[in-house]
Amino acid sequence: MTMITTERPAPNLFELRSKLLHITYSSSGIDGKAHLTYQDKHQTLSFRGDEVRALETEIGTLVSVYIVRSIDRGSTTFSVLVPTINLDATGVAHISTRGITTIHRFSMIPAFNSGQTETYSTVVLDGTARAVAF
Repeated sequence: MTMITTERPAPNLFELRSKLLHITYSSSGIDGKAHLTYQDKHQTLSFRGDEVRALETEIGTLVSVYIVRSIDRGSTTFSVLVPTINLDATGVAHISTRGITTIHRFSMIPAFNSGQTETYSTVVLDGTARAVAF
């Protein structure tokens, strides 16, 4: 008995949103680099290449970008947890995941740097994952 397996491509384009947030993440764009667009009610930020950090973990791929940077007050990152997805024949899957905004507290005054230095807020993101040829 011969088994025929059809290898389906992995998704590389994720379009996710909540009421106040819209995220588009491509693990590899036309230039071969990762791209992420972050849009909230105040700003639209675009990141590519080394500005987009992806870390494979047991619970999915954690994709992070800096949305606020400061050398003397700390910074803010946004991360999205991208789950493992097996696409069907349509090449599109509906997904639900989490976005995490992290405020990294820092002070130039060492005495103010004690205790917890990160605080988190999470948001449910729903959308699609698809395989796209760039």
